[in-house]
Amino acid sequence: MDWEAFLLSIELGIATVLCLTPLALWAGRALAYRDFRGKGFVEALVALPLLLPPTVVGFYLLVAFGRHSPLGQAVEALTGQLLAFSFEGLLIASILVNVPFAFQPVQRAFEAIEPSVREAGAVSGLTPWRVFLRIELPLAWPGIVTGLVLTFAHTLGEFGVVLMVGGAIPGETKTIAIAIYDRVQAFDDRSANIMAATLLVLSLAALGITNTLSRRIGRRRG
Repeated sequence: MDWEAFLLSIELGIATVLCLTPLALWAGRALAYRDFRGKGFVEALVALPLLLPPTVVGFYLLVAFGRHSPLGQAVEALTGQLLAFSFEGLLIASILVNVPFAFQPVQRAFEAIEPSVREAGAVSGLTPWRVFLRIELPLAWPGIVTGLVLTFAHTLGEFGVVLMVGGAIPGETKTIAIAIYDRVQAFDDRSANIMAATLLVLSLAALGITNTLSRRIGRRRG
């Protein structure tokens, strides 16, 4: 087991979840409750990372983070380093590629809340903020947890985007998925099997949690 790569993957997963949670709450709720021109396009844009090959996403992010892009030049001028092949760049890439995993379950959870429940809270004199905290958030928590679990699990297993944007710098961008690939290339099947089995167990646990929570949301809709 490459513990350095495993711990880096855990750190990346936690950081991705922490960054995406407030964005998912805001965007998922807005998409659930608001109708506006271009909503279908926005939802398609959110789902786009699910359809594009990871190498395509990774390529465009690598170009955007590079020294010849405005973003790359601005970051280099401010920090003295490039986003490409750094943990910070890997984190931004992880956030972008995990948007659908975080946003969509949260949106579906807020959509499952009956409008009459929210209206009852407003009629009772609760402010919109209190309606969100006392009514919407407790009812939507299964979808919120589902989004967070899927985001974390997907971050651990992401390979294409990580390889394109971060490379395989030990202690900086070499995640467990990259470590498995390196072990296979070195014909170290035992180490690769141990790390792959670890990801398999974590993925099964994540799917078990999300399926259980999805059934709760489904019962509420019914």
